[in-house]
Amino acid sequence: MTQEATPQGDRAAAPVCYRHRDRETYVRCVRCDRPICPDCMNAASVGFQCPECVRAGNRSIRPARTTFGGRVSGRDNAITIGLIGINVAVFLLAAATNPRALTSAIPTTLHDRFALVGALVAHGEYYRLITSAFLHYGPLHIAFNMYALWLFGQELERLYGRVRFIGLYLVSALGGSALAYLIINPNAALAGASGAVFGLFGAYFVTARKIGLSTGGILALVAINLVLGFVIPGIGWQAHIGGLITGTAMAAVLAYAPRGPRRLVVQIGGTVAIVAVLCVVVVLRTAALTG
Repeated sequence: MTQEATPQGDRAAAPVCYRHRDRETYVRCVRCDRPICPDCMNAASVGFQCPECVRAGNRSIRPARTTFGGRVSGRDNAITIGLIGINVAVFLLAAATNPRALTSAIPTTLHDRFALVGALVAHGEYYRLITSAFLHYGPLHIAFNMYALWLFGQELERLYGRVRFIGLYLVSALGGSALAYLIINPNAALAGASGAVFGLFGAYFVTARKIGLSTGGILALVAINLVLGFVIPGIGWQAHIGGLITGTAMAAVLAYAPRGPRRLVVQIGGTVAIVAVLCVVVVLRTAALTG
């Protein structure tokens, strides 16, 4: 009986993982000294740490921030790629209802349902102010807008971070739609990401000025595209100007907010103020159309 009791006593004394009680282990966390099994081991500079100590350490590390206060992510163009993917997917979906839309600038069933038509917005279909920014007329229309989004979106997303960039894009789109809603014939249909893209143009100009880059190129690009909007029939220059003004204002709020704990408050407050102004424009136009 003595020979049988000894191994059982050794087995009872063997340390077990504090998270998996059925696993013997002789490895301990270098921070809390609790025994951990292979599934709970996280390699440290010396030895291993348990999951709880790793989480506690991560909370104590200040997250990296972008130039204008955004959180640094592993991939700094994910939102840009995602926006391009959504626009292309909607274009293909629209073409599925009318294959001619793949080669020609013609409306489809999706345009009828989601394009910006002032008379319909005035009667409650306010979602068209945003959904219209994800629709395009023909391959050239979407190709230009997505190319511009790819060029400027990646850089702005890297500087502002994902959340601020998506806010910049969507508010610019709303700004373009709001001015178009205010000015264009209420029975005309308007679609395209041009308002949001011109918002990125304006944001890039402000950002370049803030960080000391040359702005001659972007000024020339904006001027050329604005002229084309007035010269070529069928282009919604109203949305271009609305997006440009809104994107410029948004970037001014985001880029020139003071550093420190007040920066986020100023950025949120400024964004809310811009959106509020756009909402007032929409409300006034709606009142004019329905009064």
